[in-house]
Amino acid sequence: MEQVTTEDFQIIDNCLMIKLPEEVDHHRAGFICENADRLLCRKEVCNVVFDFENTRFMDSSGIGIIMGRYRKISCFGGHIYAIHADRQIRRVLSISGLERIVEVLES
Repeated sequence: MEQVTTEDFQIIDNCLMIKLPEEVDHHRAGFICENADRLLCRKEVCNVVFDFENTRFMDSSGIGIIMGRYRKISCFGGHIYAIHADRQIRRVLSISGLERIVEVLES
């Protein structure tokens, strides 16, 4: 089972890039949220980009991760983006209503 590490979080320009693991579930959600929130406190971060390149499964914990970061970043006028989202991830974003707050960028 793939682990999430601090190397999966990078600040590039004004974006916090989060490379998500193969399975985004409650086992990994706490670590992802804690590290993302710590980096969001930096004033140069304006946007969050979730990279789903390796992600094949996301449950409601993943939806919570995205919603929580949206609540934090939108207070400062920031935006949430998703990259490398396959058909299944796009479906989860659509069914959950996250497509209204997450801009899915084409790879």
